[in-house]
Amino acid sequence: MNIDHWQPSATLETLKKRAAMLAQIRHFFSIRNVLEVDVPVLSQAAVSDPYIDSLTVEYRSFTEDAVQHYYLQSSPEYAMKRLLAAGSGCIYQMSKVFRNGEVGSKHNPEFTMLEWYRLGMDDQTLMDEVAALVTCITGIEKFKRLSYRQLFLHYLKIDINTASVAQLAARMREQIEVSGEYDRDGWLNLLMSHCIEPQLQGAVFVYHYPASQAALAKLTSDRDGVPVAARFELFIEGVELANGYHELTDAAEQSRRFAADQQLRAELGLPQRPQELRLVKALEQGLPDCAGVALGVDRLLMLALGKTQIAEVLPFDFSRA
Repeated sequence: MNIDHWQPSATLETLKKRAAMLAQIRHFFSIRNVLEVDVPVLSQAAVSDPYIDSLTVEYRSFTEDAVQHYYLQSSPEYAMKRLLAAGSGCIYQMSKVFRNGEVGSKHNPEFTMLEWYRLGMDDQTLMDEVAALVTCITGIEKFKRLSYRQLFLHYLKIDINTASVAQLAARMREQIEVSGEYDRDGWLNLLMSHCIEPQLQGAVFVYHYPASQAALAKLTSDRDGVPVAARFELFIEGVELANGYHELTDAAEQSRRFAADQQLRAELGLPQRPQELRLVKALEQGLPDCAGVALGVDRLLMLALGKTQIAEVLPFDFSRA
């Protein structure tokens, strides 16, 4: 701890603009009759995604009691879906979330996420609403839409529907030196993050991710009948801003995907975390057909205010926490 770092990392003028923009976001949802909710950031379960590391908290009812482990949530998704299954209707939350090990110019371990769910929408129609919100805050009006396959064809001359793992690996090694071996999704992720994302200009929605990268999205088919994820991401000037799904509602499939995540965690030598089986139970009760999206608020404010460091839009960044 550096006691001389007592001042905020953002200017007071920026913090005033931040407050005004947060109010704009709330107004955006208020006029659309989307209910604001406030689910816990502490949970008995952790995120299942092997590539996101949860922060663990020790809790004791009394100082002499055994420790109970809770997890700071990386997203309010699981709890919000439990509300949806209970009949909440359209909801949003804007709150702090936490991810271990994520520090950098565009990352802070504690950051503000906006997440919302719209009944009766799919991933394609939700993209329209995401664009409307981004336009409201940043003034950006032009948005491109490209499928994941189109990106690989355009930037790397690779057809992901036919390319082998060996071909993906070779194409990656043509770009940069890479040690180690990866599975198909590992090479796709490397090619996407290192070779394609830096070239994306303006605001670009990427949709129809590979079915193997569906996460908690439904599966659909592209124009050629190939199974794909009903999922999108929004990039602005190569920076990921939002990740949305036409939400999975099948409880059995949700349980299978949780188990697959646990198996992958074991293969990667990662600790096994308690699964959010209450979500599976909620899906058994019935999740209404809906689409949901998570958006990084701090990055949105960076874009709106022309800042290059996330610290510039936070009252106190991680180095001053």
